[in-house]
Amino acid sequence: MDIRSYLKQGKPLLFDGAMGTCFAALPGREAERCERANLVHPEEITAIHRAYLEAGCRAVKTNTFSVGTDMARNETGLAEELITAACRLALEAARPYDACVFADMGPAPREKALSAAENYCRQADIFLRQGLTHFLVETLPDDGGIPELARYLKARCPQSFLIVSYAVGYDGITREGCLGRDLFRRTAALAEVDAVGFNCVSGPRHLLEYIRGLDLNGVTLSVMPNAGYPTVLGRRIVFQGKPDYFGQQLAQIAQAGASIVGGCCGTTPAHIARAAACLAEPRQPAAPAQPREPQGGQRETPGVNTLAAKLEQGRRIIAVELDPPADDDVAFFMEGVRTLRNAGADAVTIADCPVGRPRADSSLLACKVKRELGVEPLPHMTCRDRNLNATKALLLGLSMEGVHNVLLVTGDPIPTENRDEVKSVFNFNSRKLARYVTGLNETVLHTPFRIFGALNLNARNFGMQLKLAQEKEDAGVTGFLTQPVLSREALENLRLARETLHGKLLGGIFPVVSHRNACFLNNEIAGMRVCDEIVALYEGKERAEAEDLAVAISARIAREIAPYTDGYYLMTPFRRVELMTRILEQIR
Repeated sequence: MDIRSYLKQGKPLLFDGAMGTCFAALPGREAERCERANLVHPEEITAIHRAYLEAGCRAVKTNTFSVGTDMARNETGLAEELITAACRLALEAARPYDACVFADMGPAPREKALSAAENYCRQADIFLRQGLTHFLVETLPDDGGIPELARYLKARCPQSFLIVSYAVGYDGITREGCLGRDLFRRTAALAEVDAVGFNCVSGPRHLLEYIRGLDLNGVTLSVMPNAGYPTVLGRRIVFQGKPDYFGQQLAQIAQAGASIVGGCCGTTPAHIARAAACLAEPRQPAAPAQPREPQGGQRETPGVNTLAAKLEQGRRIIAVELDPPADDDVAFFMEGVRTLRNAGADAVTIADCPVGRPRADSSLLACKVKRELGVEPLPHMTCRDRNLNATKALLLGLSMEGVHNVLLVTGDPIPTENRDEVKSVFNFNSRKLARYVTGLNETVLHTPFRIFGALNLNARNFGMQLKLAQEKEDAGVTGFLTQPVLSREALENLRLARETLHGKLLGGIFPVVSHRNACFLNNEIAGMRVCDEIVALYEGKERAEAEDLAVAISARIAREIAPYTDGYYLMTPFRRVELMTRILEQIR
């Protein structure tokens, strides 16, 4: 079948459903790798292909979704074996039905030596050697490597047909924090891409609603939703979406503009059979798309972000960090915030379980500070303890409470002695989290968050830190709080940051309070560097003398970093709020 001629007829091309769902449902196969079955259970894979073809699909995917992981591990031989076997099985099954066979590639693993582009292109070479010219790259969280693959394919095989499909949640955001509509727009603009769309993560109704808000002018749209949403029965994850409902929704998706449709997780031959029947029915005139009203009717006027306003006005600001309490007695913390406010602090920053040890929640404290004291809080938010669902829920709550600034950090690891009982999450790093919050700013929140990031001026390889900071800016970070400047090297790195970055910079100031404290910082706290000259100044000093010295050094550092910063980020040592008020008097 010539796919381009088929699509010109105006009939939607129907794909198969979820090979993995069907294979896992076979007796004794639940724990086996689906792609491995190409070699050890080829008759079962062939039977699944035929069941979908009998159900009425006109295109099948090779059973190769996860082969990119083998390629990323440099297991090229295994990858070639799996792809070669998968192509043979799919081609043999499809031949009697004159159906298309698509080379199926899932997202290339990130953070690997092999880039996404190299991974896709190496897989493409193997598929091309097997005679396949149709390609589907699906369930993508971003478009990394896609432009390179598209150009490579057209250069190697001008008649190739490439579908690129992204996985978005019901809010239109991928797990990498990318906006689906931006990915759709960028990919549709690539001349070498033949079709673009969405699959997985979302059920049919949410994808139907989502595509109705896209500009489809001139785009060949592909949509392959899940059967619905997963639930757990016993120890199995199952999808309970019914074939009748799925078929009706897929027909509406086609009516809304999709030229290529099919199923993803949970969709069986029964789902595809119902889809084929519904697609064959005469189409009803499409109702004009209605703009969706925000939940709750009229959107509120965006709230006021006083901290962001001061920065945009060019005013120098001072943010002071005060650690949250380790118990439920909040009196000292609240009194400390009140004292810092009265001494001239513009904002208070609140760490999120610093060094991986539990303390009062930074976001809850931020809401309390904002509500009861009227102080602008800047809660830290780590990637260590929450998945995307929990993060989004927390951000929505912060916004409702009028907290519109957040510092995003990857977070310190859990201390070694606790790792057996307490597990880190780390679904993403601070750059991915920033991209996700940026997506929420553009799609969900009526008052956007001002996103801050951390910048380690004391890193051995500061060039890499600058590169990461630039990536954070690309993801939506608009300002940085730096680690303390307590050496000439850190001052020089701050100067480089000013020359390189576009965002606002709050220079870090940490008042060292004793010789012992200086030694501890240098040896046990990551990201800290106290130069030898400063360490020597504290030798033999009593507490009062050391605090006087801390005030003097902090004031001097404030003057030195002023030309390269938009304000200061002061860190309170050992809850010594009065010491911070003395420093505030010197630097305001």
